[in-house]
Amino acid sequence: MQEPKIPSDPVADLIDVLDIKRKSATEFVGRTQWMPHGRVFGGQVLAQALVAAMRTMVEGRAPHSLHSYFLRPGDIQKEIAFSVEVLRDGRSFSARRVHALQDGQPIFSMIASFQDDGPGVEHQSTMPEGVTPPEQLPSAADLLGAIDHPATNYWSKARPFDLRHASEPVYLQPAKEHLAEQLIWFKALSKLPDDPQLQAAALAYASDYSILESILRRHGLSWAHPGLASASLDHAMWFHRPARVDEWLLYVQDSPSAQNGRGLSQGKIFDREGRLIASVAQEGMVRIPEVS
Repeated sequence: MQEPKIPSDPVADLIDVLDIKRKSATEFVGRTQWMPHGRVFGGQVLAQALVAAMRTMVEGRAPHSLHSYFLRPGDIQKEIAFSVEVLRDGRSFSARRVHALQDGQPIFSMIASFQDDGPGVEHQSTMPEGVTPPEQLPSAADLLGAIDHPATNYWSKARPFDLRHASEPVYLQPAKEHLAEQLIWFKALSKLPDDPQLQAAALAYASDYSILESILRRHGLSWAHPGLASASLDHAMWFHRPARVDEWLLYVQDSPSAQNGRGLSQGKIFDREGRLIASVAQEGMVRIPEVS
């Protein structure tokens, strides 16, 4: 693992990394963030690709869904180029395809859809009851801050989000209960600008945190399991209602299936008032030596 490069202000670093630079009407370039294993964080390239799409968008249209694939590991030592294809601008919907490239090779591909606000029928899933509030739970910094290791330094000091497990954490050791579900509170460490596009991109960024943990939890694994190899394969997200990511949100996660070295995880993100903000689905590679 590489030596840590901890930003002095992780939230300012998040805002900066999402401020990708325009090269032409549909071409952008973005920098990368340090990661202990040297590969670009999936949430980073996902959020940057969404920003690229939004910067070509019809004014006022917000993202309502995205579907993406992680094609190659990204290198944190190199910038990422983003190429946006305008697929459609209709009366109320727009669609964009975005490719993220390093050395001319695609590392990530996404199609995103956008919509004008409008009236319609409404219903939503119900937020779980009786969840321990985040103020009563330890942060990653509380749990891991005293351990000097590249991975724990990243988890506890470099991330721009405060993650608090309402289920038993699986950072360094397996959970006692092997359940394919977990609950995590998260919010940005400090206030973010009011810009709705930045808030949406930051939510996409954070949606990649911990989503595969329900798979690990179900099989008595932790991130520190010897020989564990994991990687995001694809990521889908639906934006239901606007929310601020600098206020506490509850991420309800579960895994319906794992097979062939892959596992599927699903997530629902609620605000503290119980509104369903977004839904997420991700399949990831999860391999351990004893069953390889």
